[in-house]
Amino acid sequence: MCPAGCPHTCGRGAPAPLGRGRIKGGRAGGGPEAPGSPPDARKGENSPERPRAGPGGSGGGGGSPGSAAPAPGPGAGGRQGRRRSPREAGAGGGSCGVGGGGSRAELAAPPPHAGPAPGLLLGTSPQGAPSRRPAPRGLPPQPTMTGPRLALAAALLCSCTSPVADANSWWSLAMNPIQRPEMYIIGAQPVCSQLPGLSPGQRKLCQLYQEHMVFIGEGARSAIKECQYQFRQRRWNCSTVDNTSVFGRVMKIGSRETAFTYAVSAAGVVNAISRACREGELSSCGCSRTARPKDLPRDWLWGGCGDNVEYGYRFAKEFVDAKEREKNYVRGSEEQARMLMNLQNNEAGRRAVYKLADVACKCHGVSGSCSLKTCWLQLADFRKVGDLLKEKYDSAAAMRISRKGKLELVNNRFNMPTQEDLVYVDPSPDYCLRNETTGSLGTQGRLCNKTSEGMDGCELMCCGRGYDQFKSVQVERCHCKFHWCCYVKCKKCTEIVDQYVCK
Repeated sequence: MCPAGCPHTCGRGAPAPLGRGRIKGGRAGGGPEAPGSPPDARKGENSPERPRAGPGGSGGGGGSPGSAAPAPGPGAGGRQGRRRSPREAGAGGGSCGVGGGGSRAELAAPPPHAGPAPGLLLGTSPQGAPSRRPAPRGLPPQPTMTGPRLALAAALLCSCTSPVADANSWWSLAMNPIQRPEMYIIGAQPVCSQLPGLSPGQRKLCQLYQEHMVFIGEGARSAIKECQYQFRQRRWNCSTVDNTSVFGRVMKIGSRETAFTYAVSAAGVVNAISRACREGELSSCGCSRTARPKDLPRDWLWGGCGDNVEYGYRFAKEFVDAKEREKNYVRGSEEQARMLMNLQNNEAGRRAVYKLADVACKCHGVSGSCSLKTCWLQLADFRKVGDLLKEKYDSAAAMRISRKGKLELVNNRFNMPTQEDLVYVDPSPDYCLRNETTGSLGTQGRLCNKTSEGMDGCELMCCGRGYDQFKSVQVERCHCKFHWCCYVKCKKCTEIVDQYVCK
């Protein structure tokens, strides 16, 4: 459980890096790095630093296992230590100095190596030789924080500590309809200030990149639907509540279920933003420009318009992780353990989308001869992402916080989890009975399968309390016939079936 803390969060100003550069709409060449490889600490044209956070915030403590903390980059003009003007720092109030966002007109031009599609510079480019495998099996590296910038970031941190699992969450964007961006370009800041559940850093991202918020909401909705599908036969079925916490108090417990929820939510944002880039819905990105796979036949064309998973990954990392990274916790505390858990599971969700992206092709030729193919990078169906994360849920690793402020295994006989694995720090609560303290809704009234011996069976689902039987009428389509040309006509059949609900 996360104890109550300071009512105001301390923002490192996650959008601050966004006010200095732009995410590349696609990589200028080369494939993604190999999974698990360390971030590129070199500074140069192909590995740009992230711009320095202004007075609005600083880098927060901790990161997911195997990832480095975010790094502020050079100021305008390439000089370090120069005092920033109020225009550069951004005006407006907010928690710990995080206030109103700057305008797009203040953004610096993209670096010379960036592609023609403009966007935010959210991370460094992958290190080493470019990979040209057909599927993007690696990921953009994690930015680093070193030298005097680390001291500057630490100095900008607030002294208060806030609970990790706040009552509000950005997941609430899925529950509230968001207007299309063209409907609120004028007066964007008031609209962003009215969106519930956003942290100071996420709110400033909204102000700077308002058109993305529609698709963040779509990603959250698809994540909730996928979570409910994957857990439809479990005692906890990913139920939502009618408030901005979306899932209720159960998310304050660092359990397996919470780990899955964070992972699938982050994956949903990557999926939605990547597709929005391909469809031309976002001005800051376009089609994917992943390098041509080496094993693609020479006479096949590498082009089309692929899903921009690189951009989706980087933007989702900045937005979703902002709420965790803008807080400061005591080393070795339960709050820090929960923060590291959330960051690890967010990363696992993003990597699941990245890993499952593959090459898709379309045939061209006379009479479907397929003498020529055009191929592009395409995201996998989100159901496959949910299936993969459910497997990760079943094998999630139990972790605890060490005195050094890092997550370590509770049972050392197991291998350390990778960045693609889920972790949890608290045992799951009892989901059998309703409990207002833990947020469990119980299983009373849930449908169960009388003949099943699995988790959906009445014996396990009802926790030994027994079940009631009733009859229900189901209407289904039947006797379907194909009519030329070209439609299918069906009849409606009524059937009375026995159903069982837990006492």
